[in-house]
Amino acid sequence: MIEIVKKKEQAYGEFNRGEIIENKPIGFPNEGGKLKPYSNLFYWAYAEANVDSVIGLHPHKGFEIISVVLKGSIKHYDSLIDKWIDLKKGDIQIIQSGSGISHSEAINKDAAIFQIWLDPNLEKTFYRSPTYKDYSKEEFLTVGNKKVLIGEGSPLKVETEGIEMFELNVKEKFTMKLDKGNYYSIYVLLGNPTINNNNIEKDDFIKIKNEQELVISSNEETKLFCIISPEKVSYPTYSI
Repeated sequence: MIEIVKKKEQAYGEFNRGEIIENKPIGFPNEGGKLKPYSNLFYWAYAEANVDSVIGLHPHKGFEIISVVLKGSIKHYDSLIDKWIDLKKGDIQIIQSGSGISHSEAINKDAAIFQIWLDPNLEKTFYRSPTYKDYSKEEFLTVGNKKVLIGEGSPLKVETEGIEMFELNVKEKFTMKLDKGNYYSIYVLLGNPTINNNNIEKDDFIKIKNEQELVISSNEETKLFCIISPEKVSYPTYSI
């Protein structure tokens, strides 16, 4: 099954009267987008700043929150490290919010990020001390056309079970074997590829399960951001 969610069908958000604009393949349950949380993916937003803008200090608890700098640069502050950290394109930060942490983000003009909330076993993580760590783009391994962000060979480790995260760069045709026990969630960052004979556009989001393989064809440079997550999670997720 392949479900394609166009940008206009995704949830919409903004900060500071439109200084930062978001489209959300997986928005919060009350935001009205086509998709609701599934597997152990609770939230996924693409945010872009029209001007330099700051998202003020706000709290988190329990979830693992990953921010990926897609273009430009941002600054991050949280109550654990108590200082501002600069992050540039390709860098990643993870907040394991545990028993509670507050953070703030300054997104510079024309910068864009993903913010993705992973849903670990909250019955355990609520009682753990929060942690924060950032990773430079140079720390992530690229093998062929695949840049591994979470998975074998990556320094970034998560508590949320069964998660793999990677970028794919496709210039012609690429075939990937799939495991029927997993979801494959894909955001199109660049290009207008064909995926399993479906015409796909930039900013489309694709939710896949029960497929044997993925055949990606493109006559232009194409970049896909992919997350693998389990179809069946061994613990109750927040959305249940």
